[in-house]
Amino acid sequence: MKTKQKLLASLKIWMVIYPSITLFLFLFGEPLAALPLYLRTFILTISLVPWMMFVGVPALDLLFRRLAGNEKQKTGNRNAVQG
Repeated sequence: MKTKQKLLASLKIWMVIYPSITLFLFLFGEPLAALPLYLRTFILTISLVPWMMFVGVPALDLLFRRLAGNEKQKTGNRNAVQG
């Protein structure tokens, strides 16, 4: 994997994981606070890693593909009008 691809993959993962962790802690942080750190970490990761891999990142990829497709269509339309 090239450096640019690694950077984009890291950015996508961050764009999914940061809001996911924030929301998870907002919703469940207080009830989980009584648990030991290792259990809180386990519960957080056992729920968020599958969410990221099967829902979050694929949804973000789809969004990026759609946005890229819209940009190509706009550029293609401009070239057709100008040509």
